Amino acid sequence: MHRFNHSLGDEITTLSCQNAGTPLEDLSRAPAAAPLKARRRGLNRLQWLRRILVASKRAVCVRVFGMDIHPTAELSLSARLDRTFPIGVHIGAKSYVAFDACILSHDRTRGLYAHTRIGSNCFVGARSIVLPGVCVGDGAIIAAGAVVTKDVPARSIAAGNPAQIIRRDIATGAFGRLKNADDLEAALARDQLT
Repeated sequence: MHRFNHSLGDEITTLSCQNAGTPLEDLSRAPAAAPLKARRRGLNRLQWLRRILVASKRAVCVRVFGMDIHPTAELSLSARLDRTFPIGVHIGAKSYVAFDACILSHDRTRGLYAHTRIGSNCFVGARSIVLPGVCVGDGAIIAAGAVVTKDVPARSIAAGNPAQIIRRDIATGAFGRLKNADDLEAALARDQLT
């Protein structure tokens, strides 16, 4: 059993540590949490390097492989785009392809080489797979882990394996971000400032 005095000095807190043979720390005297800006330093200092690598990846996909990727589209470094039939990959303006997502434009077992299109303002979630010949409409969202086997209509959300339409007539902004998400984030920012 270890005893620590509070910084106020008027009461004693008793702490016990039964499982570990080490004394517990007195967290009442710990410094306050660092401001948000100070906590964001870590790896975020390397964002400039990430931007260069992503721009290089896009340039190689477009110039070397001949893919049709709009200059404002964002790709994760680990996103995989089909290089067997690269001219079949089309990604629209202000769309985002998240990490480990895979966009295919060929299926060797069926001898299929087809154009796969991702519209404008779309979001392709992490570890999702978009199969050859699929067309994802403008403003659509593909959920993480979805396997898209059929076309996804514009302004809808598809999820599951195989992907099913779970919501229609959604409103998205750039990079497939839901409009109400922008409103919620703005409200949270206002609340933190006041």
